[in-house]
Amino acid sequence: MFKRFATLLVACSISLTPQSYAQPGPEHTKAESAAVTAFLNDLSANNGIYMSIRRIEFFSDLAKGQQPFATVVTCSDSRVHTNMFSRAPEGQLFMIRNIGNQLTTAEGSVEYGVHHLHTPVLMFVGHSRCGAIAAVSGNYSKESEAIKRELDTINISSNLNNMDGVQANVHNQVSAAMIKFAEEIRKGELVVIGGVMDFADDMHNGAGKLHIINVNGESDRSKLGNVKALLSEKRLRTGTH
Repeated sequence: MFKRFATLLVACSISLTPQSYAQPGPEHTKAESAAVTAFLNDLSANNGIYMSIRRIEFFSDLAKGQQPFATVVTCSDSRVHTNMFSRAPEGQLFMIRNIGNQLTTAEGSVEYGVHHLHTPVLMFVGHSRCGAIAAVSGNYSKESEAIKRELDTINISSNLNNMDGVQANVHNQVSAAMIKFAEEIRKGELVVIGGVMDFADDMHNGAGKLHIINVNGESDRSKLGNVKALLSEKRLRTGTH
């Protein structure tokens, strides 16, 4: 199981197709027809490339159903996508995105991944320069009621810098998931992992690096390097074999 998961964390080497559409300037609206048309043309072109480099058998396998290996909860931020940490997300990752990569605001989707799709991994991925963390660290009272409801469930100290807040939030999500799915963890059926996608190099270990900062509640970096030994140790503590 862990060999497969390690493969998911290999940095993606696929080159992205440059956008052929320009962002409209301040004198134009974002919904200007020319910009939207260019965007749709770009989607169509990239989809054509995607279709052309995969065999029909690839899509036939996808059509048979899904058996993902990991349920992954990431922030909705447009800068964070699966190509950053998985070369083959189709069929491997059951993806959930929301403001602040939260369990609470996507509980049903997370339950579906764990209880119905039986993914052995549940992973929460925060990221550098997170707007949700910045908002919670400040004053978001002027936001709409819908946005405030989602921000209200992020519980971090207001005096943290952004990266510390991102990490605190990821740890909180792992803790909440461990309570909710305690039985699955006890039986060895589920591992809950916390990660941070640091595209801004705020953790000073390389821009674009995915940092694993929590595995089943363990956040000691010296122990996170050997996931297999760490999980074996935790199972022995709980009497799970």
